[in-house]
Parts: sequence; structure tokens; C-alpha cells
Amino acid sequence: MSWDIVAAVSLGVWLYLLFGHGSFWRETVAPPAPEPPRWPSVVAVVPARNEAHLVGAAIRSLLEQDYPGEFSVVLVDDHSSDGTAEVARGAARSAGAAERLEIVAARTLPAGWTGKLWALAEGVAAVARRAAPPELVLFTDADIVHDRGNLRQLAARLATGFDLVSLMVKLRCETWAERAAIPAFVFFFQMLYPFAWVRDPRRRAAGAAGGCMLLRRAALERMGGLASIRGEIIDDCALARAVKRQGAVWLGLADKTRSLRPYPALGDIWRMVARTAYAQLRYSPAVLAATLAGLSAAFFAPVLAALFGGAAATLGIAAWAAMSLAYLPTLRFYERSPAWAPCLPAIAAFYMAVTVASARRHWLYKGSEWKGRIQRPSRA
Repeated sequence: MSWDIVAAVSLGVWLYLLFGHGSFWRETVAPPAPEPPRWPSVVAVVPARNEAHLVGAAIRSLLEQDYPGEFSVVLVDDHSSDGTAEVARGAARSAGAAERLEIVAARTLPAGWTGKLWALAEGVAAVARRAAPPELVLFTDADIVHDRGNLRQLAARLATGFDLVSLMVKLRCETWAERAAIPAFVFFFQMLYPFAWVRDPRRRAAGAAGGCMLLRRAALERMGGLASIRGEIIDDCALARAVKRQGAVWLGLADKTRSLRPYPALGDIWRMVARTAYAQLRYSPAVLAATLAGLSAAFFAPVLAALFGGAAATLGIAAWAAMSLAYLPTLRFYERSPAWAPCLPAIAAFYMAVTVASARRHWLYKGSEWKGRIQRPSRA
């Protein structure tokens, strides 16, 4: 295949991504939703396994929410050995809201369940046993610090006709490794799950970000509870798919609600992505091969054509420029220099290598390790 064809195909890909594909790269923080006439009751379920260094800030941010309705928090202590539960209790006392925090000790992980989904299910079961179970459940992580008005806005958004509302919270972006790889991680997530398509009831696209998901308890019951997705490693998107089969899903960006989870080195980001990358491809060697070919055409071909393509160099440069243009809004959102934009092919090479490593680990060990557990892929 000549460089002319390669460069033309690559430019065509980026023109489609710029002007189609849900305009994923132009996603911004949505304006506030109108407040509902009535505020439903909510319980936040927070799964935590050895999160003593982060959970205190997360619990305080939840208990200090400016939410007009009834709201409480259930922390599921998933066999922690570092005093996670005690730190959470201390945070609740310091917030003057000890009575609104319930600590649930997770039972032994059953076969066929991933650890996080089992912890969430234990929290949901505790909520269901209450004399007056809540109308809404907020699933959030032990490293998420919520803006004071976050729950209020989530509930208002849900009231506009959705069964699940999720926010991609702002990830930590402080170390060199985080500055290099985290904005691209969010960019690729938006490319995989264009938020506009997720919000469109006519499209099958369904995605969510597990750090912040508010859903109707009735919708959770309709899908058969968390047991219906119990073996899913990418639990948030599996939940969104299950909800969207019978309802509506909204996915957006958060700029004030953020994750405290540090990824100080590229190796930390590598391990985080490798846990789920091959699961995203449905454990299929054919899909892996097609994905690598597609990413090569999109991210590497423009650079090669620009450098070695002769007459095709103009097309390669145009494709590289379109790629950089698409990346700029994400860099701006993370307050990073536009100089990172032309580096996207190199960053994509890192994520492609992680994906191959994820597949290799699956082939060798038939699962992925997370927080000391080997998680087996779902047979669904």
C-alpha cells in the first residue's frame, strides 16, 4: 500500500472523529440541571479495601453534601487490614455526622463475583434491609472527594428523565507520569464511549465512570440487581449497559469532584490500565488485532507519512494536526500545555503496549490481579 493511500485513510479517520463520532473531543462540563420539585432519599455505598490513606477525605466530602433530601452513607469494609473503617468513623465524627454513617463488614467473596461488585452488593443488601429503603443509590469510590453540591446536581440531572447518571470525575494530574498519560486516558475513554451517544436513547452506546454513579434503586432491581453483572471486571460500563436496556443513562464530566488516587509513575498507570484493557476487547484475539491495526492507522500512520511519505507528507501532516486539534480540549480541561498535543502518538503507543500486556497476562493467568485478588473474566 502506498504512502498516499495510508495518509489519506488516516486523514479520513481523523476527519470522521472531528466531525462525527458524537463530537466526543468537544465534551465540556454540562450546565446545571433544573432543581426538581421534590428531593428523593439517597444512600451512598462506598466499597473500600485498604483505603485508610484516602477514605477520610472521601467520607467527609459525602457527609458535608449540600443536599436538601434525606441522605446517608454506607461504607463497606472489604476485609481491610489498615484500619479503613476506623478512619471512616473518625471522619464522620469530625464532620458532626456520625449517625449518618453505617459501616458494613463484607462477607467472604463468593465464587463468580469480582471484589468490587461483591462489596457494592453487600452495601445494597444493607440498604434494602432498612425500614425505609432509599429511592436512589450513589455508588462512589473511597478515593473520590465530592464537590459540596455534587449530589444535589446529580439528583437534579436524574430527575430530568434518567435512570443512571454518572460523572467522569477529574483525575489527579500532578506527577510527570500523570501529566503525560492521564489526560490521554480520559480522551480515549471519551473516544470509546462518546458521551453524547451514551445520553442518546436511540443509540446502544452505554458507559459510566465507576467513581460516581447515581441510579434509581428501582432500575437496579429491574436489571436483576448486581448479581446480573457479578463477574464483570469493567463493572461500571456493564452496569450502564444493563440499565440502558430498560432505561436512560447520562454520562458527563466533572471539574470539581475529583479523585485523590495517585499514579506517581508510568508503572502505576500501566497496572491500572492492564487490569481491564483486554476485558474491554471481550478477551478476543481478533478484536485485539483489529484494535491494534486501527490505532496504528489513526496514531502512527500520520507521523510516518509526515516523515517518510514524500508527496503524501502533506496528508500525514494534516492528519497529525487534526489529531492534535482533537486532543487540545482535554489538555485544556486538565490545565496542561498544548505542547503535549503532538505527542499523542507516543502516548498512544504506551497504551497499545499496555493492551498487549493485558492480553498476555490474561493468556498466562486467565484473569487479572487487583488489590491482592485474581479476578476471573465473566462467562457472560
